[in-house]
This record gives sequence, structure tokens and C-alpha cells, in this order.
Amino acid sequence: MSRERRRGVGCRAQSKGTDGTTPVLDETGSVTTAEPAQETRAEEDLDLPWQIVVHNDPVNLMSYVTMVFQRVFGYPREKAERHMLEVHQKGRSILWTGMREPAELYVQQLHGYLLLATLEKIS
Repeated sequence: MSRERRRGVGCRAQSKGTDGTTPVLDETGSVTTAEPAQETRAEEDLDLPWQIVVHNDPVNLMSYVTMVFQRVFGYPREKAERHMLEVHQKGRSILWTGMREPAELYVQQLHGYLLLATLEKIS
């Protein structure tokens, strides 16, 4: 295979067609069109409010949990301590409620601090 032909194999064109499709160069060298990717989540799943719940664990110190709540959510010390005590006494605390995408980010950040956090849909 010549050097020029290898360059074009499997490459995507950068421009989109007027109908929203993207021209794609396939392995045979012919141009086909690719349909735009469809959103996989249902709209109602994204629009419903979600809540972040932190669960109690026997590992982390209460001062550490308070510091994490302050860093991740920007809570003042009093509010962070209130949530920390709720987790300690009741076993869980709802820290934040809102749209799914920012909630997923918050849960990921809490996991990064090794806290047990879950995302729950409010029905």
C-alpha cells in the first residue's frame, strides 16, 4: 500500500454536512456519512432533582469529614459540622440537591477523599 493511501484510511473529515451528518472515509477509501450521536440518557432523568447522600464509615475522623465538606461544597465550618454530626449520629446526611451532572461530579470528588457517597434520584 502506498504511503499516501495509508494516510487517508480510517480518517474522519472535519466538516459537517448541511443535514447534520459527518462525512467519514472508511477502510476502502470511499466516503460515507455518519449520523450524529444520540443522547443516551432520557430527558426526564436529567431534569429530575438528585441528591447526594454521604454515609457513615468507621474510618474517617470527624474533623477530616468536616474539612472535606468545606472543600468540596464550600460550606462554612458550622454547616459542615452539622452535616458531619448528622452522618455520625443518623448514619447518613443529604448534602446537596440539584441536577444530575453536577451531582455526579460532587460524588466523584467525595470518593476522591475516600468518603462513602451515593447519588439518589428524588421521586
